[in-house]
Amino acid sequence: MKTALYSVAALVIFVLLSLAVLSMFSRQQPLLGLRSGKLLPCPETPNCVCSEAAGLASSIAPIAVNAEPQAALEHLKSVLKQQGGEIITESENYLRLSFSTRIFRFVDDLELRLDFPNKLIHVRSASRVGHSDLDANRLRVEAIRAAFESNS
Repeated sequence: MKTALYSVAALVIFVLLSLAVLSMFSRQQPLLGLRSGKLLPCPETPNCVCSEAAGLASSIAPIAVNAEPQAALEHLKSVLKQQGGEIITESENYLRLSFSTRIFRFVDDLELRLDFPNKLIHVRSASRVGHSDLDANRLRVEAIRAAFESNS
């Protein structure tokens, strides 16, 4: 009985330590940004979505814009802050934010390319570590889309 209890305790400690190590690795900022004017494609792992990856499993629709560019940008930044994002980089047509999970503080990156001539906001959301994200990035983008579109 004691051996089984020690085994379970050791397993729990191992899992917690593994998650803590992954959390530390997720704090290292990856090289992101626009390449040839577009967001980077997602890696093969199922922990990323990108609206500029048509036809792939990681594909997600861009966000439609129905307002003037400056008003849309201000509204978008407000929505992103409400969703818990921290703006890392901001330029005329690009935003990069980070989101942290509550318990282990895993970091996910959200990038947005503002394509106002086509009235679109292209998105890329990816976990920094791990293989699967249990659709966390897809759900985040859909929540941002719903909040953005509800007050546009």
